[in-house]
Amino acid sequence: MSYPGYPPSDGYPAFPGYPPTGQESVYPPAGQYAYPAVPGGFPPSGGGTYPAAPPNAGFPGAAGYPAPGGYPASGGYPGAPQAGGMPPYPGGSGFSVPPTGPGFGGYPQQPPAQSYAGGGPAQIPGFPGGQVPSPMPGLVCLHVTLIFQPAAVVQCTQGTIQAAPNFDAGRDAEILRKAMKGFGTDEQAIINVVANRSNDQRQKIKAAFKTMYGKDLIKDLKSELSGNVEELILALFMPSTYYDAWSLRHAMKGAGTQESVLIEILCTRTNQEIREIVNCYKSEFGRDIEQDIRSDTSGHFERLLVSMCQGNRDENQTVDYQKAQEDAQRLYQAGEGKLGTDESCFNMVLASRSFPQLKATVEAYSRIANRDLLSSIDREFSGNVERGLKTIVQCALNRPAFFAERLYYSMKGAGTDDSTLIRIVVTRSEIDLVQIKQMFTQMYQKTLATMIASDTSGDYRKLLLAIVGQ
Repeated sequence: MSYPGYPPSDGYPAFPGYPPTGQESVYPPAGQYAYPAVPGGFPPSGGGTYPAAPPNAGFPGAAGYPAPGGYPASGGYPGAPQAGGMPPYPGGSGFSVPPTGPGFGGYPQQPPAQSYAGGGPAQIPGFPGGQVPSPMPGLVCLHVTLIFQPAAVVQCTQGTIQAAPNFDAGRDAEILRKAMKGFGTDEQAIINVVANRSNDQRQKIKAAFKTMYGKDLIKDLKSELSGNVEELILALFMPSTYYDAWSLRHAMKGAGTQESVLIEILCTRTNQEIREIVNCYKSEFGRDIEQDIRSDTSGHFERLLVSMCQGNRDENQTVDYQKAQEDAQRLYQAGEGKLGTDESCFNMVLASRSFPQLKATVEAYSRIANRDLLSSIDREFSGNVERGLKTIVQCALNRPAFFAERLYYSMKGAGTDDSTLIRIVVTRSEIDLVQIKQMFTQMYQKTLATMIASDTSGDYRKLLLAIVGQ
């Protein structure tokens, strides 16, 4: 199955710069993809326009995203954890409190909207002249102008969860208290609240609950719920940065390592997010994430993850096509153009260049090598380093498609990888889950909601569907 957007037909805008430290905007929302969040679904692949590139820039016919069934030739995505949920949450009755930082429950307040970005811009296909109608409520747009492209274009992303209007933390805390008081639990009342509040609003509910009742909301929820629905609700109440840091810690804690979790988080987040994750990891768990990575991984995969932990990827919005050509030639000479592979060259380019720059490099590479870069990585690498490098390339080309694929394989086949399903739905719910849903339908000819409904049950299913939407 062809990977949507590959050859480049749409782009990410360059990272626009993150809110300054102190605003604690940990999970980006928007501004990064070229796809319109409007009724009518995702535009046909190939409809976008990449900034002026040399002629014959198309990818060869061999280019493609791996066919359903896993990643190509050298093996599938690393084995996902089996159903059974995450390890016990830290802090016993609730989430532990970091030593510093203002905000509710010891956590910094997070605004409901956060900025994010990714690769080069493109006109929005499906609209006359590439123009986009007025944004829908809750839609966040970023105007980006790239070198060689005189006119600004609009890039939009949209989460399925928006901050609730007329929000009253005390009223919501009272609803949750009544839902858990006495014999039995009103799970539907809990779902109605948590699925319709932003992460920032949930932090305020948590603080109001303790103020009003002198009790810890997380402890009460854990005592009333169980299984996957408990895991999902507790994930929703974690501040976003903490949830990423917590997921990384438990991916490396104990026997074995969940490499797929390390790849998914460290290879897809912005510089600002990664720096916040690294700091939270240190303050919450008293550990250095780089040292933990070195202890749990090795070789070229270890070096790639250490590079990602620096949070120093170039975030310049402009595309230097001369540099893209030089980088493409460098990658070719480090792999397909020689006997053996210079892994450090791939690490240097893919870990340091901006996503719009990488997209231009991928395009130039296909002209030089007569093969797409994903295919070359597949031929030159294996195992976790291959999957990490390909994740970076895939996110530069089409980030929603990467997460759509991860969701698909979390439910495909016997059993469900509930932790991956929960993690992606929660972490993308305020960023780009609308675009992920559209890509899911385009890639697999079924809706994300349909697959969730067939793979889950009970209150767990109800809550997931409430977050994802129909």
